[in-house]
Formats: sequence, structure tokens, C-alpha cells
Amino acid sequence: MLERELACFFLLSSTLVFHNGPVKRLSHFVSSVVITCSLPTTNTGHAFIYTPRAMKLQCDVEVVSRMLPTYGMKNRGKGARAVLSIGRHVDKTTQHHNIYLMICTAKDRTGSKYKLKENIETFFTRFVEEGKATVRLKEPAVDICLSKADANSLKNFLSAARLAHRGNDTDSLPLSTLTPVRARDVEKPKKKLTIVSKKDYPLTSNFPYSLEQLQVSYCKLSRVDMRMLSLKALRRLDLSNNNIKKLPDTIGDLGCLAELILHSNHLETFSEALCLSSLQRTLQHLDLSQNRLQALPPHFCQLRELINLKMDNNGLVCLPFRISHLSKLRFLSAAHNQLALLPGDFRKLTLENLDLFGNPFAHPNPLDHTIQLTFPLTLQEMAARAVANLRIPYGPQLIPAHLCQDLEVAKTCDCGCTCVNYYIKTAVSMNLHLVSHTVVLVDDMGGTDAPVQRHFCSLSCYSEFLDQCLQRGLR
Repeated sequence: MLERELACFFLLSSTLVFHNGPVKRLSHFVSSVVITCSLPTTNTGHAFIYTPRAMKLQCDVEVVSRMLPTYGMKNRGKGARAVLSIGRHVDKTTQHHNIYLMICTAKDRTGSKYKLKENIETFFTRFVEEGKATVRLKEPAVDICLSKADANSLKNFLSAARLAHRGNDTDSLPLSTLTPVRARDVEKPKKKLTIVSKKDYPLTSNFPYSLEQLQVSYCKLSRVDMRMLSLKALRRLDLSNNNIKKLPDTIGDLGCLAELILHSNHLETFSEALCLSSLQRTLQHLDLSQNRLQALPPHFCQLRELINLKMDNNGLVCLPFRISHLSKLRFLSAAHNQLALLPGDFRKLTLENLDLFGNPFAHPNPLDHTIQLTFPLTLQEMAARAVANLRIPYGPQLIPAHLCQDLEVAKTCDCGCTCVNYYIKTAVSMNLHLVSHTVVLVDDMGGTDAPVQRHFCSLSCYSEFLDQCLQRGLR
């Protein structure tokens, strides 16, 4: 315990730079923020009530008669896409204006109307947060089952129905006109959309909110359309073959995104904010090939769900230092880059397929080394090594941010100890079959070896390594 306390104390004491740490984006603290731009708000004391401009709801609807069991019949159990509206309609028997609920489907676009005033027996709202609810009417004896609705819109709609049932404050309700709907309003939610021509790109209409797969290619996009970032169900986003230079950090707010295809663009950076977003938990396939990337941020290896990573035809001079943190990675392609060495952590990968063809790999010699040591070690280095070796928790709220960055790229010696800023560095040749079942040839000569960096925390560790190399014939 004393060792841990001393290590933290000396690490803090070894620098005179005081730093409060980086300012984090709001999305680091708040998992989701709902912004409804089109909904005006009314301040009522301490709460804000969102009032929709038109009392309509788009969702799946099933109208179930409660009389069916008496006839030995069962309901269909499947909803149809519908548009629900609340508006005034003339009662044919009394000739009075009453408020009705109208349900329009693809089979009945003119709609079926149900009186609301003093006609609702109860609401079932246990699963309203999941976009589900049921309205039970007295006459006729039916249950109107709603599903696949936007949760906030559903809550507003049910509140309006409750007011209409009570018959008070109906003048303040923004009622809809009970007219037939368009065919496109009651179509089934679209899951997949492919656009491969600029003339087909939607300029005046939004992307369907229900999309799970979206491909927009050959449209000469210079940036990501922000309308795409509101598609919360999106699992696959393909923006290949465009002119995109930079990705917005808000792509990380797509909480279901598992596949991101960005090949053949003009990307020059991959931001650290994306690496620290919800993509850490969802992203499995990432294609960054045929761009202009020269390096990836240190936090790139926080994308720990990655299975397939493509980085061909860029200008990468190095791979992420902590690449072994991508423990689920099985397919790695980084052909035709500017890689001279592989990071030491590369030895810990377990791949199924590896392609590093066309990189200008160096010819390693264990005797060629770089010594970056001082005797004795500085107080900061000793404290940093202690923090890393003892696995003491740290962060910008405890120590200066630049010390955190040093610790995040700490090297591991063959003896198992950590070295941070002072070490001996060399490179050795490694057969890539040691980390991958299938290996594409590294060069035209049929080789499958590549140089890997090695770091040593002291002269004694390096000397022991050289002795082993000499025994193996400097291999």
C-alpha cells in the first residue's frame, strides 16, 4: 500500500505543470440527448410540456375486438403500419362536433373513426418507453394496440387522447383534420436504402427514420450529411467512393452502428472523440482503405469490439501502439502503406487473416539499437513505472493529462516490467504465421516475415536478449 501511495506522490511531484485535464464533450457524460426542434414548448411552472403542431402519430396498430373470445376466435396478433389522428368530426346522430380518433392504414386509407370523449376505459402504458401502449375503448369494445412508435411522440399522443376523453381543455389541443392519408405515409418502415448516384440523393426529404442500412456512394459528398446522424437504428453506414475529408464526432452517437464503410474518400484523420464514443461497444467492421491517413490516434485501440479492420492504400507510417487491445480482431488488412516496423504489441494478436503486402519494411538487426536511458532514472520515470507495474488507477483528475498520455503508450520489456520514456529499442524479424492463420505474402519474394519493435527497460535486459540472439545465430 505504501508503494502505491509513494508512486502516485512522486509522479505528481515530478512535474511542475498543472493541468485540469481536457474538456470532455457533453456526449461523454450524457448517453443520449433528445432534441425535438419542431416541437414548441410551453413553460408551466417547473416543467416544460411539449405540444406537437399536429396531433398525429405514425406507428404499428392492431385493433382487437374483446368480443372475439366469446365466438371462439383469436386476434391476428400482428399490427399494420398506420397513421393515427385526433380531430373534430360531426356526429351523424347528434349533429354535434365531437373529438374522434382516426386510424388510417394501407388497406383503409380513408380511416376508421372512434369517439374519444368519455369513451376510454383505460390506458395500458407499462411499455411506453419502448414505443408500446394500448388504449381500451368502451364502445365499441376494442383494444387499440400501438407499437413501434417514437416514445416521446407516443406519450404526447396519449396525453392528448386523455384530455379528449375528459372533455376539458380540448380548445387548446392542436387537432388534426380527419382526412385520408397518402400511400407513402402508411408504408412499412424502410430498413435498407442504397443511393449510388448524385441525382438520386434526397435534397428536400429526410432519410426514413427506420433505416438500419444506408449506402450513399458516388455522390461526391465532401462531408457527412447531418441528417444521417439522426438515424438511431442505423447498423450499417456505407459512405464509400465520396470526397469526405473529415468525420463528425457525432457519428459516435449512433448507438447501434456495427459497420462503417469509408473506403475511397479523402480522410486525413480519424478523431480521438470517435474512439471514445459509443462505437467502443458497437463497431465491429471498419473500412478505412484508400484514404489519406498517416497515423491513427492512440485511443484507436479502445474500439475493442472490432473484428474486421481494413486500412489498405493509405500513408500509414505506423500501426496503433496498443494494437493488442483489439482482442476480438480477426481480419486485418494494411497493405500498400508506409510501414517500416510493426509495434511490439503486434506479437499478441490472434488473427485469422492478415495482409501487409506492399509495405517498405526494414531489415532488422538486433545489434542495431537506440538507447534512450539515463543513469540513474529520473524520479518521474521511476514513479510512472511504479504506477504502471502496480496497476494503480490514474486519470486526468488525479495527475496532469500529459502524464496520462505517457502512461497510455508505455512499453513492456521482455522481463514483464514497464518502461515509459527511457528504454532501449531495437527490432527483430517475426514470422507472421505466429499471429495469423492465413498470411498474404509480405513481398514479391514470397516472404511472410516482418520486423517487430522490441523495448527493454535496462541494459541487463537488453544484454540478456542479445545473448539469446547470439545463441540462435543472430536470428
